[in-house]
Amino acid sequence: MAAERTLDTPESPTSTTSQKAKADAQKWVRIMARYRDPSTSRSLTEVAITLLPFLAIWALAWWVSGYSYLLAFALGAVNALFLLRLFAIQHDCGHGALFANRHLSDWTGRIIGVLTLTPYDVWRRTHAAHHGTAGNLDRRGMGDVHTKTVEEYQALSKWGRLQYRLYRNPFILFGFGPSYLFFLQNRLPLGLMNQRRYWMSAMTTNLSIAVLFGVIWYFGGLAPLLLIALPSILIAATIGMWLFYVQHQFECTQWAPDSDWHMQHAALYGSSYYVLPKVLQWFSANIGIHHVHHVYSRIPFYRLPEVLKDHAELAKINRMNIRESLRNARLHLWDDKTQRLLSFAQARQLYG
Repeated sequence: MAAERTLDTPESPTSTTSQKAKADAQKWVRIMARYRDPSTSRSLTEVAITLLPFLAIWALAWWVSGYSYLLAFALGAVNALFLLRLFAIQHDCGHGALFANRHLSDWTGRIIGVLTLTPYDVWRRTHAAHHGTAGNLDRRGMGDVHTKTVEEYQALSKWGRLQYRLYRNPFILFGFGPSYLFFLQNRLPLGLMNQRRYWMSAMTTNLSIAVLFGVIWYFGGLAPLLLIALPSILIAATIGMWLFYVQHQFECTQWAPDSDWHMQHAALYGSSYYVLPKVLQWFSANIGIHHVHHVYSRIPFYRLPEVLKDHAELAKINRMNIRESLRNARLHLWDDKTQRLLSFAQARQLYG
């Protein structure tokens, strides 16, 4: 399996929605609430040790571009890791987890959002929808990787099946997908088009990005944009898309209709614990400890390992390493009967 289910995690639809399972998940909510308080000095330090190296590498790559395009490109690619971490910090801001002061969290997130090409308020709203509906079959569609059930897929026309297959194809999802999301989709408040607040967020971010890129182009021409900005954004976006995918798209994840769905239970057992090498865990700001984050999103990212250290049993839930996670790219359809995410081939073998 791509992720290991332990602690006698319920397998069937009936046991998944049992009162015992819900009580277990709610117990963890109470326990994790003890870790929610951030340290302002620690949070400021985390921002500084991420943002300052990012800017320094950017400046170095810009200077180097006058001598070597290849070296400038390489530095831009390395800087993608710091950009990824900035996005993860922005993510914590969106949950109000980085600072106790909500205004400080929001304005930190908005500033970082210019660097990550992400309108902060729009993203915060859609991501909140993701947290509030993850694993709910009746509330799919905002802030998630679109997933169909086997029955829904079988009911599609040939053209509909082809569209879904293309969408779930790894070359589309992790190749074209990140470019579309960050360069195109983020320019408009899709899903929130009728609300002025989110238009302001998107347009203000767009204007700030245009000014920033305009200044870079004015002083350095196209080279810094093409050799430094573009590689760092695309690489960071691709890694981020993969991380988001494996956090919920694995064989023994959890999906249920609204009548049987319980948010904390779906958060704990429908999210993965992605075990990464220490350096990648740092650059991803511990986001691999995703089941803990989903149960209690107000925990600052730097306190997530503390939760696992104090409660070792949590480290056994839906645990996967990088090698195991690669298998998840072939899983596409949720099967209500087996309570598993299946590949197209597996679904065909089971149901024709």
